[in-house]
Amino acid sequence: MGMVLLVRHGQASFGADDYDVLSSAGRGQAETLGRYLSSSAAPVKVISGSLRRQTGTAEAMIATAGWGLPVDIDERWDEFDHLRVLDIYTATATDPGPINARSLDRRAFQALFEKATGRWASANHDQEYPETFTEFTRRIRGALAEACREAGKGSSVVVVSSGGVIAAAAAMLVDVHAESHDLADAWQRFNTVMVNSSVTRVVVGSTGARLLSFNEHTHLAPGEATYR
Repeated sequence: MGMVLLVRHGQASFGADDYDVLSSAGRGQAETLGRYLSSSAAPVKVISGSLRRQTGTAEAMIATAGWGLPVDIDERWDEFDHLRVLDIYTATATDPGPINARSLDRRAFQALFEKATGRWASANHDQEYPETFTEFTRRIRGALAEACREAGKGSSVVVVSSGGVIAAAAAMLVDVHAESHDLADAWQRFNTVMVNSSVTRVVVGSTGARLLSFNEHTHLAPGEATYR
């Protein structure tokens, strides 16, 4: 059997002018993950989305694990444009009115984020978004299928991506016949609990890919787990 390990990036710089860079805690999470995986995984390939918080996590993880592998960039593993999704929601919401999402604390941001992504994932407003939820899940499905093929018999592939992407992959694996919008509820439930630097394992066998574990983060000490 093959194995695909889906890794969420380390903590990004929430509230900073440039969100798409690892915080100091995020880099530490990536290094901790590398040490953890060094004794249990020997991947044939490491794939990352193109975002800097993803590639930075991949590079720190590889260096700490001592794998000596290059990072293969695949933009299909990029996160959806959450700031655009938030902006569209705040421009159209009637309650409680327009909000500057970038000025909120983590708890308030999470509440707004769940409302905004729920709107995006519904089938009612597709024409308003540059990338619809259907298009998002379609690209993830293709990227996941290719990673599973790369794993092959007895090999492992590590993919560094983001919470929304990994949540979509998990939802697809739980309900393999669901259409994109039918995945929305499961996707949101998975997405709200994703921990930075967590590992989701997908086993690849003769009957296809199956979700083995979700959101593993026991490598992090108490107090080191973050969600944003």
